[in-house]
Amino acid sequence: MKKKILIVDDELSIRMLLENYIGKTYDIVTKTDGLEGIKYLEEGNLPDLIVADIQMPNLDGYEMLKQVRASGFFGNLPMIMLSGIESSQERVKCLRMGADDYLVKPFNPEELLLRINNLISRTSK
Repeated sequence: MKKKILIVDDELSIRMLLENYIGKTYDIVTKTDGLEGIKYLEEGNLPDLIVADIQMPNLDGYEMLKQVRASGFFGNLPMIMLSGIESSQERVKCLRMGADDYLVKPFNPEELLLRINNLISRTSK
């Protein structure tokens, strides 16, 4: 059975890119903002990993990360944050909040796929 990745990003182009590229290896579910992402999790869906953008409407990536980490049910899900902000400060903030990884946009989809593979192989043991 394919592992499932939840991708939360308000940019259609990013969702499509990741769906096409990462969808060859994993089942992909996409949501357009953090509220949709949290709702999906609260409905009992448990992906193997979450890729979330930081700058999103309604509920941003920080808030989503905070809510996921606070949950007893899905608090241990690996999370990779995407951001248009190339700053060590942003990266440190995300990692401090519990993100497992941080990639700056634009990114190489192959690099993201490798990071996903590494995280999933470590966490599914």
